[in-house]
Amino acid sequence: MSAIHLSVASLIRSLDYYEQALGLQVHHRSDDVIALGAGGEDLLVLTEQPGARPADGFCGLFHFALLVPEREDLARWLVHAARDQVAVTGMSDHAVSEAIYLRDPDGHGIEIYADRPRAEWEGRVAELMTTGPLDANALVATLGDPAKATFEGLAAGTTMGHVHLCVADVAATVPFYRDLGFDVTAMLGTQSAFLGWDGYHHHVGANIWESAGAPLAPPDRARLLKATVITDGDPGVLTDPSGITVELVTA
Repeated sequence: MSAIHLSVASLIRSLDYYEQALGLQVHHRSDDVIALGAGGEDLLVLTEQPGARPADGFCGLFHFALLVPEREDLARWLVHAARDQVAVTGMSDHAVSEAIYLRDPDGHGIEIYADRPRAEWEGRVAELMTTGPLDANALVATLGDPAKATFEGLAAGTTMGHVHLCVADVAATVPFYRDLGFDVTAMLGTQSAFLGWDGYHHHVGANIWESAGAPLAPPDRARLLKATVITDGDPGVLTDPSGITVELVTA
């Protein structure tokens, strides 16, 4: 996965949140667009849509997920969140990864996570991937003395690990992403599906928990504008069965 493009009601408000709370940095900006990341490739591109309201109940974004390089990087972010009173919506141990969840001022879902060693789960994602409580104490203990831990932003090397989508129908969604080269790694009945490339636990998630049969979020909502997928094939712009725009770009 590459950059996720979102619309937001206020760039000033979003910039403060993504720099101060999340720890991203501005890569470049124009009057109504800001691109952010962790110093490498762009991870997030925000376009201002004044007056936009949250897109709850529509197809689009469930969350985008920022993958930090090491477990200690996730611990450092959690200590920062506690110190600076950054609101989180959940913390989970998925067996394949450890994750912290939050929402930005427009209601966009965000996950910050660190993978467990690949050898522990590769080839067994459907068997192992679950949702349990995160052992925050064990995570923070990786820092030694958390009181001395500093935070100067998300770690260099942070990537867009995956994107999780709200879709109208999972059964219609899976073939579209399989045709892009992703393999199904796990499914929860007809409720959700997870697909990954090259053995990864998932690069794309899709669920109908809030969006079964729903239309795409309209332009007056703070919404997912497009997801970007790196491909070895031809570049182009596609639309998935729920109306979500997927841009294929070459590495």
